[in-house]
Amino acid sequence: MGVVQDHPGVSTLVGTPKQAQDYLRKSHADQVVVLAFEHVDNASLSTVAQNMSSVAESMLELFLKRQDRELVERLVDALVPRKPASPQLLKEAMMVARARMAVLESGDWLTAAEVAQLAGLSTVNPSAQPNKWKKQGQIFAIHHNGVDYFPAYGLDREASFRPLKALARIIKEFDGHKDAWGMAYWFLSANSFLSGKRPQDLLAALPDQVIEAARDEVQEVAHG
Repeated sequence: MGVVQDHPGVSTLVGTPKQAQDYLRKSHADQVVVLAFEHVDNASLSTVAQNMSSVAESMLELFLKRQDRELVERLVDALVPRKPASPQLLKEAMMVARARMAVLESGDWLTAAEVAQLAGLSTVNPSAQPNKWKKQGQIFAIHHNGVDYFPAYGLDREASFRPLKALARIIKEFDGHKDAWGMAYWFLSANSFLSGKRPQDLLAALPDQVIEAARDEVQEVAHG
């Protein structure tokens, strides 16, 4: 039994049926192609084997290239939308992007670790308490690039930077109406109910008015 040529992924063998069987028992190949010859001399068989080896290598290269192309096509299909985005969708995406940029650039946001530092919380697991406040509805957080950011205006400077009590009531008002980003836009925007002032600027000083503004916002949305 002899291996005429051994390429990565493909081998061409020459020998008797028994020798081929013995070799294949030890092989880890997934598939094999067998050519059987009767009454052929060794020289001719060697020539055929050499040619088949070259053909097999070329076929494998073409097959792998085709597989690569098919894989690329499948990846592209998965990443590209099934149909072009409509002008309306593009317009909405741009509006959301600009709004989020305005929120992030406002400088009013803190990581859980920064909140913990301001509040003098444990440094062993600094995010534990801020996340607990969020779960309890005492404060909200926007999620950006894998990180939660908490509103600095939602913390009470007079109470060791714990969440302002009014914030929990506003979060409850907006429950089912606005997500975290929606609340962030609302707090940042000028509000006609508050005489053109931003809710985040009045939250600590005039909490009841901001709560009423949130209630008015929900009623407006509910009535279209």
